[in-house]
Amino acid sequence: MREIGDIVRAFEGRPREQFALATLVGSRGSSYRRPGARMLIAANGRTAGSLSGGCLEGEVVERAREVLRTGVPALMEFETRRRFGCHGAIEIFVEQASHTFLAELAADFHARRSSVVETVFAGDSSGTRIARDTKDTTELAFVQTIIPPPQLLVVGDGPDSIALRVIAEALGWRVLDIAHATELRGPFDRWTAAIVKTHNYGRDFAALRALLPLDLPYIGLLGPRRRREQLLGDLADTGLTAGPNLFAPAGLDLGGDSPESIALAIVAEIQAVLTGGSRESLRDRRVPIHAKIGEELAGAH
Repeated sequence: MREIGDIVRAFEGRPREQFALATLVGSRGSSYRRPGARMLIAANGRTAGSLSGGCLEGEVVERAREVLRTGVPALMEFETRRRFGCHGAIEIFVEQASHTFLAELAADFHARRSSVVETVFAGDSSGTRIARDTKDTTELAFVQTIIPPPQLLVVGDGPDSIALRVIAEALGWRVLDIAHATELRGPFDRWTAAIVKTHNYGRDFAALRALLPLDLPYIGLLGPRRRREQLLGDLADTGLTAGPNLFAPAGLDLGGDSPESIALAIVAEIQAVLTGGSRESLRDRRVPIHAKIGEELAGAH
């Protein structure tokens, strides 16, 4: 999810510079990244985003610099079975990035709007653009929906807030620190999660009373189950009931009780909820790693 933000920041930092855009448009078998992964490349070789675990970016950068010199796009094919042991093959389309596309992508990113991105990688009309209506997309093009990055509301402070911010921002999430429920300023979208951790019963009650009506996909609460039941009982007296989007106690059972371990467990649970992850060990799955990805979220990784 982070790479779109990195691409936007790279473009906005040098808006008059010409960039190449590399898009993973097809894959067969196993691959580290899925179609929709993108990388922005400057003429000096600087990059934003990624296409693999680092095994083929160098070759893509060299081809991108050639594309920038000639203006001729290229479709690169990598057979990963023999070269990298990944048992698959991928196709990467490299083009001169349209300033119009990058500017529109940046505008959608900052406004927290989904972007339908179409990449045509064959013929005279090849290139990447924003399609404002899915009906406008070209047949046989690679079409990707890029959603806004997750937004995490952290209600309350403490040592674990620092760890939450570090881990969430490493994933490209936006983190908003909120000391008290009165500071909540919406509207909040369906890519917004909240964690309540004021360590004060009254402030936790006020925060849940403000958050529960918002129908966020994830609301987490720190504290033991007995405290949760008391809070839910008091909230019920006000006419509010919690739904399946309340996770209390918050977090997956990863072990550890340090602020960093707690933050990791919470962020991992939010990630699974937002992406429809199974929360099971990949070792125990009997289907491909990427077999289950939410329809809208497929292009966000």
